[in-house]
Amino acid sequence: MIYIVIVNYRTSDLVAQCLESIFVQKKTLYDLKVIIIDNCSEDNSDVKLQNFVKSRNWANWVDVMHMPRNGGFAYGCNAGIRYAFSQAESVKYIMLLNPDTLVREGAIEALFKFLEMNSNVGMAGSLLENVDGGIEASAHNFHSPISELLEGARLGVLTSIFPKHQVTSEVEAYAHQCDWVSGSSMMIRKQLIDDIGLLDEVYFLYFEEVDFFYRAAKAGWQTWYVPTSKVMHIEGAATGIKLTKRRPKYWYNSRRRYFVKHYGVYGLVCADLLWFLGRLSFMFRRFLRLGAQKGYQDPKWLILDLLSGDLLAILTGRVWRLEKEKIK
Repeated sequence: MIYIVIVNYRTSDLVAQCLESIFVQKKTLYDLKVIIIDNCSEDNSDVKLQNFVKSRNWANWVDVMHMPRNGGFAYGCNAGIRYAFSQAESVKYIMLLNPDTLVREGAIEALFKFLEMNSNVGMAGSLLENVDGGIEASAHNFHSPISELLEGARLGVLTSIFPKHQVTSEVEAYAHQCDWVSGSSMMIRKQLIDDIGLLDEVYFLYFEEVDFFYRAAKAGWQTWYVPTSKVMHIEGAATGIKLTKRRPKYWYNSRRRYFVKHYGVYGLVCADLLWFLGRLSFMFRRFLRLGAQKGYQDPKWLILDLLSGDLLAILTGRVWRLEKEKIK
């Protein structure tokens, strides 16, 4: 059985459209169910979705659960996963799907068949289409201190020296192994969850899926990008981050947690230092008009928010306490 988990926060109209697209897949995947986790939207999203499901006579394969608080993406996903496991012992795969997605015909089946044929693969992700018809990069390498240097510098020479440390590479047209895929549309083997546990709920939003993939890789599981599974993603519609001029504080908190968990406090300091040096070189090249002029728009106060937040966390001891946590 496949259980699809959709976490909703004030996007009930988008979820309804997503369900319509999933319904088409029911023709070939009879053993498929959906659980919608409403993260305390406080806009009657849960009622709207329950009424929508009832109006379509879909109550036999779609459930809606209202949570007491908005605990973030990992919190909602974990609630959905627990619910799925409590409902049926036959659940073999969990699919995490963003509310702002439309599933193309055969997309779910493509991930299912790929995992069925490759027992050493723990997770598989879809090709993500943009609303303008383009393709969104969804296969990535892990964030690391060196990747922060590359992101800060935005210099092709550096990227060619450290290609495996570039978080997002060019989109490939074939299935291939990668470090992690976008959490917008991915299927997870239940055995993997039994092995490493659920997502880390301390992350409110962002980096929670990267953290999960990192733990899976350490446990020996492979992750693959499967472009025959096509999903349209209205990026940012569920979180609104693209509409925000200043990046929200939880993004910086999540980044900090990821680096401390997997590289230690000194790894975080190294990542920040390399990022800052890279960004200084980028700004210097831009000032001198040496090819750094186009296509780069940073969030407002990025340098200040990133570095001051991490420095304050170090001085107050928060990161040192985090490093001592025993997190699976």
